[in-house]
Amino acid sequence: MWGAGDRSRRGRRGGSVEAARNAAVAARERAATAFYDMDQAQRYVEGRVTLFADLDPAAGASARREMAALKERADATAAAYIAVLDSHDLDDPDRSAAEYRAARRALESAAEGLDKVTAELNGFAARLADRMAGLEAALERLPPRLNAAREAVAAAETAVERARAEGWDVTDPEAELTRARKTLERLSSAGLGGLGLAGALQAADEVRNGAERAREQAEELPKEAEKVRNALASVRTRAEAVAGRVEPVRAAMRALLRGYSLACWEDLKNAPEAIEEGVARARERIAEAEGHAARGEWRQARHAVTAARTELTAADRRARQVTDRLEELNATAADPGAPAEAARFVVRDAQRFVVNAGPEFSSRHAGALDALAERLEAAPRRLTGPHPDYWSYLRELESVTTAAKDVVAQVRAELARRHNG
Repeated sequence: MWGAGDRSRRGRRGGSVEAARNAAVAARERAATAFYDMDQAQRYVEGRVTLFADLDPAAGASARREMAALKERADATAAAYIAVLDSHDLDDPDRSAAEYRAARRALESAAEGLDKVTAELNGFAARLADRMAGLEAALERLPPRLNAAREAVAAAETAVERARAEGWDVTDPEAELTRARKTLERLSSAGLGGLGLAGALQAADEVRNGAERAREQAEELPKEAEKVRNALASVRTRAEAVAGRVEPVRAAMRALLRGYSLACWEDLKNAPEAIEEGVARARERIAEAEGHAARGEWRQARHAVTAARTELTAADRRARQVTDRLEELNATAADPGAPAEAARFVVRDAQRFVVNAGPEFSSRHAGALDALAERLEAAPRRLTGPHPDYWSYLRELESVTTAAKDVVAQVRAELARRHNG
């Protein structure tokens, strides 16, 4: 039988154990709340970091690194909390008061650790919020730009399909439209397609602009056809005009051969044949353009017309070289002193300019200009024999003139640098 004193001690002991257990259970509930708060904070911050990285990939890299370190601490703290729960069974009736008190201390410590990580997460979220504010405000501009891009793509698709149904070659507008579609698909994927907010806004504008170009190209196809037809008519006329220059060029070449030395015309001797060949190639390109036009291949027709024009331009330039050469040589033969006097004027003008620029310039450049003047005096000696080499004479005068102008340009450039400096 228990005595009265024993029952009293037993009661006090039972009350002490119960009080210790209640305190431990309260600590367990407090730790559970701390664990839930940390978990919620971690989920929220991870979502914000993901959004931040989508909006600004460059800055998001550092945010992801910081979040990874926080996640590692959160995982370690959560693991420690779970280990405490596993090691302290508060529902075991055989636990002593000391064991309950130890459990309470361990749970309180775990809760403090969880609170600390939660505070770090919340602090990180607060710092991130300042950087996110501007991005989220800018993010509001993206939906209307995406809508404008989608509407532009839809309008381009309609225009391209209409042009195709009418039998036009839609290769160019369709290629432009395909590029716009691909970019739009990337924008519509998760995470702004990895472009970031600034990149997504720019890409949305590029989609709209590209789609608008595709629509305009498709709508311009009927006008393009008319342009190509007009260009074909024009290039045919030009081909006939250039072909008509062959005989005058032959006549000019005969005059060069009869009246001037070999050096004056040797580089031009195959000009008539080169012109005829150029016209023949141009007519081949014209025929190609006509074939493409007949099939509605306006882009290819336009390219063939451009190629024909290039051939005719080269042939026409060759024809002008011959006729201009004859005209220049005839003028020089009639008055050899005229081109020399023109060159002499340039050299004298350069000498005056250098002298007026100052003694520093005159001392540096006077010798070169004097040498040019001596070359001018010697140039007429090239004109000897029954068929003087007027072409060599003219090239020498041109060389002297160019050199004198180069001296003036050098002095002007140095004066400008000094003035700006």
